Parts: sequence; C-alpha cells; structure tokens
Amino acid sequence: MASTPSIRATRKVTAATAKQRMLKQLVCSDAPEQALRYHGFQRIAGVDEVGRGALFGPVVAAAVILPKSLEELSNAGLKDSKQMTREERESLNQQIRAMAMAVCVAEVDAETIDRINIYQATRLAMLAAVQGLTVAPDHLLIDAMILDHPCRQTKLIYGDALSLSIAAASVIAKVHRDALMRELDAIHPGYGLASHKGYGTPEHRRALAEIGPCALHRRSFAPVRGVDPEAALEQVISAELLFEDADLDANLKQAEWA
Repeated sequence: MASTPSIRATRKVTAATAKQRMLKQLVCSDAPEQALRYHGFQRIAGVDEVGRGALFGPVVAAAVILPKSLEELSNAGLKDSKQMTREERESLNQQIRAMAMAVCVAEVDAETIDRINIYQATRLAMLAAVQGLTVAPDHLLIDAMILDHPCRQTKLIYGDALSLSIAAASVIAKVHRDALMRELDAIHPGYGLASHKGYGTPEHRRALAEIGPCALHRRSFAPVRGVDPEAALEQVISAELLFEDADLDANLKQAEWA
C-alpha cells in the first residue's frame, strides 16, 4: 500500500518578522571600534537616530564617544535599542552617560521634516549631534549614513546591531525620544503617543481619522496627508494655480503670434 505523503503546514513570515529574526542573529560587539583603533583612531563617535518612520514629532539623533574599554557595556547586554525593554534601555542609558567621554542629542522637528524630507532631516539631526559633542571625534561610526562632516567616517549597515558605540547612540536617542513622546501625550491627548511613540499603529491611524492631525504631525507623510483637510486644500489651491499658470502661458504664446 502506497504511503500518503505528509503535508506540512507553512506559516507566512512577514518581511518585518524576517528582518527581526535576522537582526537577532547579529552580534553587537566592539569589533568595529577595535578595527578603527588598530588604524590609530581614538575618539570614535557612534551615531544613530530614532523616529525616522514615525508620523508624529521630531526625528532624534545621538552621538556618543565611549572610552577604549567597552567590556562593561557588553557584559550589561548593550545591543540595538529596539531589541530591549524600556527598563533595560533606561538602565543602560544611565550607564552610558556615566562612562562616556561625550554625549549629544539633537532633534529636527516635524515642520523641518516636511520641508526638506525625512532623509535629509535625519542627516541634519545626526550632523547636529556630532557637532554638539564636547570632545571632537576623529572617526564617526554611523548607522547606514554618511554626513557632511570633515571627520573620517564609516557607514555601517545594521550598525546598531553590530557596533557597541552605535548601539549606545541608539539607546540614548530612543530613551530621549520616548520620554519626549510621553510628555507630548499630555499636551496632545487622544492619539496614544505614550504607547506607540508616534508611529503609525492602528490606534494612531484611527485617532488621526477621528480627530485629525495636530501641529506636530508630519503632514508630508501619506497617512497624515490623507486625513489632513489643510493638505487637501493646499492640493486644490496648487492645482488652481497650475491651471492659472497654464492659461497665462497660453495667452502669452497667442500674444507672441499676434
């Protein structure tokens, strides 16, 4: 009697889940810093940002120059801030600040994000954080970015999961921004900012649809623009101006031929 082939149930894995699984396999260590020290660099600044994908509030960047020995932070479990609990991040935030040679946090607000786009706003925040350091770095280790700064730089993809210096900047920036979101939740109630920190969760999107965006929402982001009556009005006005310009061009051409 022929055996019946077994059928194995498969579960679809989302891209976000697959990425998180991959990131958990990476080892956060001081290997990038040690490689740079081998080449003579001593004041290495880790640079990272948080809030790039949020619909509300500023994008926040931090720059951190740590001492030569990072064994203490490694033993404390420092890694990508997104893979830690709030309690772990806040404990490490204090530890990092106590031992760092220099720390600086910079914000770029929603209005600027809408004006220059989120990519450029992120670079601006990172640059401001580096420029605000009280100790001048001689090398920058940056999570997936290159900055308009004369200092030598290394762009490290998934840097917050690979480099302790970048992970430290990630923790500093996230603790700062999360605290800011909890403060802003009291000023702008109804959106649930304290829980989702301004990201586009179903709760946040429902609130946007019900009460509309506030002054600190990023109106250039599609989920906000789609429920913003001012944005719709701007589109109508822009379209009317475009037609007026087209009519003017047509009249000018007719005058040239007359």
